[in-house]
Amino acid sequence: MPILAGSLTLIVLLAALPAGSADEKHISIYAPSASYSVPVADHDGREYIGLLELLEPLGNVSAKTDGPRWKLRFRDTDAEFIQGRDRAKVRGKEAALFRPFILENGRGLVPVAALSSLLPKLAGGPVTFNEPSRRLFIGNVATRFTADLSHTNPTRLILNFSAPVNPTIATEPGRLRMTFRREPVVSSAPTMRFDDPIIPSASYSEGNGAAELDINSTAPIMASFSNGNKTITITAIAQAAQATPSPAAPPVQAPGNAGAPPVSNLPAPGAAPIPTPRHYVIVVDASHGGDDHGVSLAGTLLEKDVALGIARRLRQELENRGVSALVIRDSDTNLTADQRAIFTNTSRPLLYVAIHAASDGHGVRLYTSLLPAGAPNNGPFTSWDIAQFPFIASSQSAAAAVAAELRRKQIPNRTLRTPLRPLNNVATAAIALEVAPIGTNIGDLASPPFQQSLAAILADGIVSARARLEASR
Repeated sequence: MPILAGSLTLIVLLAALPAGSADEKHISIYAPSASYSVPVADHDGREYIGLLELLEPLGNVSAKTDGPRWKLRFRDTDAEFIQGRDRAKVRGKEAALFRPFILENGRGLVPVAALSSLLPKLAGGPVTFNEPSRRLFIGNVATRFTADLSHTNPTRLILNFSAPVNPTIATEPGRLRMTFRREPVVSSAPTMRFDDPIIPSASYSEGNGAAELDINSTAPIMASFSNGNKTITITAIAQAAQATPSPAAPPVQAPGNAGAPPVSNLPAPGAAPIPTPRHYVIVVDASHGGDDHGVSLAGTLLEKDVALGIARRLRQELENRGVSALVIRDSDTNLTADQRAIFTNTSRPLLYVAIHAASDGHGVRLYTSLLPAGAPNNGPFTSWDIAQFPFIASSQSAAAAVAAELRRKQIPNRTLRTPLRPLNNVATAAIALEVAPIGTNIGDLASPPFQQSLAAILADGIVSARARLEASR
């Protein structure tokens, strides 16, 4: 129990953001040797940037102050700046700064507007600066992409990038948003239209050092990665199987909104209404990811990698048994607990399964949600923090079915309850599995035969719960 609780608290970070918050002004720099960001300072209503901080990741650089003069050496290039002057000398030739140079406690600040003309002289190569979006490209580093829509069932939008990408991904009703902060993604088409009723269009925009790609949809969609993160496939979830009528449940209400209109109209975590399952589909959630490694199991063996391996194999085993399955995290990326719950709720599955791993104990620990005593509803709404409340019985039924299959295959297991996220926010039957080695070799957790065998047992247990889960809805 402590291992799982401790690991789950780490699921709080979005995919690797550069230094500074999303609201802080900064310039993103993309170069062959590094991608990073540098904060922007305001002086007299004008934007300035520290030149030394900008150049340090690109090569050997040094600076020294001599009275009002600030002398810079970058690689083999010498430059001189003077406090209050709007011109500098680079390689002995004058360079326009357009605004006065500022020397502040030994730190040299140049106007952001001067970067397009100043940096090619310092770097000795092509520089492209998109000043409105604060994105600076040094050399030919831009990552471009193509978008091809496949009119299949389900509908698929295939994005092929010229280099690997790892965007932050957020989903909300009618849109999937990908934000690229570390990758030099560019596009010449701000709007892309597709002749498709499910994914009609996509839009590209830039701002504050990031690029954003918004995929518009009329049904829930998800993203999966392949080809070494050079391909992102956007899939329409709602077409995965035929709709099955089922009674509607009350909508989820975000905290503090008692008496407010249904939160399906609010763009906040918990905004999705409690969905009515429309098909027998399983959502599999590989815990942790990206900078959130989870537990260090042994040496370089990390929980996030074991969880992803088991999740992928469980998806395949379920599909081999005729059950549609979706993996929320199908790459090494960060997702918050709210993102995982929102994705699940908008996917309308019959069961949510979170995968964790541990080095202590033996076998599998199964968890269902433990909600506060009473877990009250707010009129016609269910609080986001207790969205699991109407589904506790079906969650325990699913856990019991999986536990029975594990016992049948002589896999040690325990069934427990714990107040953890995102289980509490999931509006369908939901369980979490924490997998430990069966024997004494922790390395077994990374073994493909072990993962495949375990995935097959788990899939059998989930399939055996099908009738009970459907009857409970």
